[in-house]
Amino acid sequence: MQIRLSPAHPESDKLSMSDLEERIRNRAYDLYEKRGAQDGHALDDWLEAKAEVLGVVATGKELQSKKKQRESLGM
Repeated sequence: MQIRLSPAHPESDKLSMSDLEERIRNRAYDLYEKRGAQDGHALDDWLEAKAEVLGVVATGKELQSKKKQRESLGM
């Protein structure tokens, strides 16, 4: 399966799912290390990394809203 990144993304060519997942995983780990390797933020790191890799931009308000929504669901 091939994924097409946003046309604005510098690497808008097709990537395999495994390549895309690896990029997200690596970026999520970078975010984890940047925060001081604190546990408990894996989902936030993964979602932020996914948005960055796919070239999706969200405002701070949108991110806070989604975080509150996940917390209210016990995630």
